[in-house]
Amino acid sequence: MNRIKIYIAFFLIFVGSNLYAQKFALIDMEYVMKNIPSYETANEQLTLLSKKWQSEVELLYKEAETMSRNYQTELVFLSDDMKTKREEEILAKEKEANELKRKYFGPKGELFSKRESLIKPIQEEIYNAIQEICSEKFYQMVIDKSSNPSIIFATPKIDISDEVLQKLGYSK
Repeated sequence: MNRIKIYIAFFLIFVGSNLYAQKFALIDMEYVMKNIPSYETANEQLTLLSKKWQSEVELLYKEAETMSRNYQTELVFLSDDMKTKREEEILAKEKEANELKRKYFGPKGELFSKRESLIKPIQEEIYNAIQEICSEKFYQMVIDKSSNPSIIFATPKIDISDEVLQKLGYSK
């Protein structure tokens, strides 16, 4: 009789500890994103757009620099009114370049908006796939190992990166 009670106690302890065990998973978002063709295409578009806008901004800065050099060489020949006018023109060109830079690359700039419109839908799709996998396998937490440098080692068994790609239709 005592043996049965001991077996029942061990069984209850074993079952009880498994009920409260937390399940974790890892994902490598960089790996997942790089294996989605639409993400690579969006990234290429953003790079091309960024280079184009950067060249426009640099052109304005070069114009301001050229105006400044010309001003310095002609300084001795200019009247006070002409000096003031030239200085204002140089400042206006620099201001124009700074405003264009802010318009394209600022926190609410066009590059930010474009990135959000191209990449956010892909990220949402990945997030939804992760949520489905978590619901199916009862994961309580998923950690992105590509953005967490404090993870020293993790067993590959808990990495769901390939599973997410399969869920999205991109099998490896």
